[in-house]
Amino acid sequence: MEKKQWIEEGNVWRVGNNVNTESIEPSNWQQAGEEALMAHVAELLIPEFPEKMQKGDIWVGGSNLGCSSSRNAASTLKRKGIAAVICHSASRIFFRNSINCGLPIFTIGEEVKKINMGDRVRVNVRTGLIENLTTGDKIQAEPISDFLMEYLEYGGIHEKMLAHKSEYELWG
Repeated sequence: MEKKQWIEEGNVWRVGNNVNTESIEPSNWQQAGEEALMAHVAELLIPEFPEKMQKGDIWVGGSNLGCSSSRNAASTLKRKGIAAVICHSASRIFFRNSINCGLPIFTIGEEVKKINMGDRVRVNVRTGLIENLTTGDKIQAEPISDFLMEYLEYGGIHEKMLAHKSEYELWG
């Protein structure tokens, strides 16, 4: 069975190297509720981000994106409306949290230098083709494995488990 195309297109919000989860999801807003948290997502990095980002935009980072804590900043970005993450490299837990919450993530090494703040980017989630519509550059990321793609297709691990709940029940 052939899978339908999965294309995400949006404006780039670009951050640097070693961006920690605290700077994406500030702890002082975690207990204030979802609305307050969403009003302050990533403002330590890009002050205008919470107000100006649009659903479908793309988050681009340097190396070691999402370092430090196990805080699920990837889920916060997804709930804010980010459609995909592209970076030089990501911490293992940020990468896994991205997949687990259904947020496509691509690590592309030095090629990330071809993507700048405000560029318009199109991402083919199935093939890994990243097109910078502003500059014309094309970057071929390693495609996401079928195993991980299945989690993304469901919208995350939680949604996949709910869809297959009967397979996970130990006692019937």
